Amino acid sequence: MSGPSAFDRGTQAARTGLVVNSVLALVKLVAGLVGNSYALVADAVESTADIFSSFVVWTALRVAAREPDEAFPFGYGRAETLAGAVVAIMLTLAAIGIAIEAVIEIRTPHHAPAPWTLAVLVAVILLKYVLAQRVTAVADAIGSQAVRADAWHHLSDALTSGFAFVGIGIALLGGPGWEAADDWAALAASGIILYSGVRLFRSSVVELMDRAVSGDAVNAVRTSAENVDGVLATEKLFVRRSGLFLRVTIHVQADPTLTLDAAHILGGKVKRAIIRDVPNVQSVLVHMEPFSSP
Repeated sequence: MSGPSAFDRGTQAARTGLVVNSVLALVKLVAGLVGNSYALVADAVESTADIFSSFVVWTALRVAAREPDEAFPFGYGRAETLAGAVVAIMLTLAAIGIAIEAVIEIRTPHHAPAPWTLAVLVAVILLKYVLAQRVTAVADAIGSQAVRADAWHHLSDALTSGFAFVGIGIALLGGPGWEAADDWAALAASGIILYSGVRLFRSSVVELMDRAVSGDAVNAVRTSAENVDGVLATEKLFVRRSGLFLRVTIHVQADPTLTLDAAHILGGKVKRAIIRDVPNVQSVLVHMEPFSSP
């Protein structure tokens, strides 16, 4: 997959999230206030956080798409990873805020939510679940931590709405004395959102710290290099992620009688082969070494 295509898909997902969350935040806030449901109000707060998270992702992807220059010779890809960390922090803060307000509402006597708020929640759950699945598919396809965090924002919104649906249903069925059920539901949902935020933040941090990529990408790089005519062995293969792209450092062993010029040409062939064969590889550093039998 080419870089521009990946950026286009990511920014399109972020723009869609901006529009959907803006509409849902308004609908849920009005429904929560009119229908006397704090769980819906908490849902509206979470959707508002989603608006900002989608905007952060959209902006970061535009920055990350810039070509390398003198100031940033390795490119701007880390802007995408940094956005993932920012979105994770926003998700965590939203969870804490929802939990605090839920506790306050639990301690404050109030009326049961209106029955029609359940219909609003059903529509929200279906819409946000579908959106979360589609954005997750984009994140998996382009390898974007920021887009993946945005997808979790959408999914957490669906979860919050699901808990709110259960809470409001209990409050309505239970009658007097069960009015705070939807507040307890909001509190339970905040725990799930908090867990998601912490997990996403950890993933972004380890990527910013250059944790090595493992698995299929590494195997594909090694196979591509070793298929180049003249390569006798490979070692010390390191692959790290920089936003949507991969950066490779590889030591290639070749015939020790090769001239410096021939070794340089072989190294260039290895570099071009890896970039051609392995998706999202942006740069390859090849270190040539004389072959030695095991």
